[in-house]
Amino acid sequence: METLYSVTVGILTACSVFLILRGRSFPVVVGITMLSYAVNLFLFSTGRLTIDGAPIYGTQEIYADPLPQALVLTAIVIGFAMTAYSIILAVRARGELGTDEVNQQDNSTEGNR
Repeated sequence: METLYSVTVGILTACSVFLILRGRSFPVVVGITMLSYAVNLFLFSTGRLTIDGAPIYGTQEIYADPLPQALVLTAIVIGFAMTAYSIILAVRARGELGTDEVNQQDNSTEGNR
């Protein structure tokens, strides 16, 4: 189980890095979102994978650690906000520059220097 879990996190991370290094803005946004999913899975795995564990300490011998769950919940909210902000930036850059290339430079201001 742990091997499958770690391979999944590794594949998500590798795919997200590949997408982040692309030249267009949409794959970059998808890559950032996939990277946040990989980080969430990694944070969740730090609480040890337990089956049939009680969510509250003291009710059973085996319990689930609540700290990674709280970290993942916080990371989900931050990841959603970051994705929304990245989409807004990509749409605005597309509107102002006319292209969605990430490395596109605006040459209209170079003559004013």
